[in-house]
Amino acid sequence: MDTLFILFMLSAFLAVVLLVEGLYHMWNASQGPEAKRIAKRLQNMSASSYAGRTPVIIKKRLLSQTPAIERLLLAIPRVHHLDRLLEQAGSSLSLAQFIALSLSIGFVLLVLGLVFDLPGTLVLIIALAGTFTPYVYTLNNKLKRMDAIERQLPDTLDLISRALRAGHSFPSALEMVAKEGLHPIAQEFRIVSDEINFGIPLEDALNNLAVRVPVTDLRYFVVAVLIQRDTGGNLAELLDNLAKLMRERFKLLGQVKVLTAEGRLSAWILTILPFALAVFINLINPRLMGVLWTDPLGQKLVVAALLGMLLGIFWMWRIIKIRV
Repeated sequence: MDTLFILFMLSAFLAVVLLVEGLYHMWNASQGPEAKRIAKRLQNMSASSYAGRTPVIIKKRLLSQTPAIERLLLAIPRVHHLDRLLEQAGSSLSLAQFIALSLSIGFVLLVLGLVFDLPGTLVLIIALAGTFTPYVYTLNNKLKRMDAIERQLPDTLDLISRALRAGHSFPSALEMVAKEGLHPIAQEFRIVSDEINFGIPLEDALNNLAVRVPVTDLRYFVVAVLIQRDTGGNLAELLDNLAKLMRERFKLLGQVKVLTAEGRLSAWILTILPFALAVFINLINPRLMGVLWTDPLGQKLVVAALLGMLLGIFWMWRIIKIRV
């Protein structure tokens, strides 16, 4: 009896172990790192973003994993612009996750404001600011990522040029950039290489790259390659000249930043000084500044001053913003 009981316990133990292992392999096959990597590569290949053509072999970029939420998001006007912003920022969030995160932050701040019994207008402003914080963060990441790609592009063109001179084909040179290039430009060229391997024409793959990465120099590269494919010529020499032109532009841009440094510093000082002065006076003599917040005329003066400052900030920003 004891022997049968021991055998039964061993069999039950093995059955539980095998069940757990089977469930783990099932989860790993659908939700594991490898599955997520493949799904992300397929999702990033948004070939439908150019000219409305959607190859049947390419998976569309999903706005949500839930079909009902997907249909709801598709009904929102210009929702794909926000989805493209997430893609350009290199975010791993889907559009549904991004919207849920934004609304959650705003809701939490709204509840906290009500719990601490803050004024209704202040609570609303804080909640709206919290709701738009992920958007501002994503936009900042996009600008940083686009700037990094623009800085890496001349070296990337040199790598493609050397690969062409070594006898590699242009698609092989793109794959070499995807493997040996720096992040984040290697990620974008990886998508181009994968699209070409999946059967998308080279012209469409390059145009998709120009849509995903709104960098002027990259568009010059795409246009140059497409024109060379139609007219012929030495593509390696063309890419060398283009890389040299980009480096000279960066050098000129650096000189412009040095010459406009004084103007940018003055703009920052003129922007911060009124707020700092208001806080300083309020600390020294609160009754003097209190008139601005309590008197109706003072409130109108504050609104007029803020509008004037916004106009001045925009004007100074346009003066020191020099495109090269």
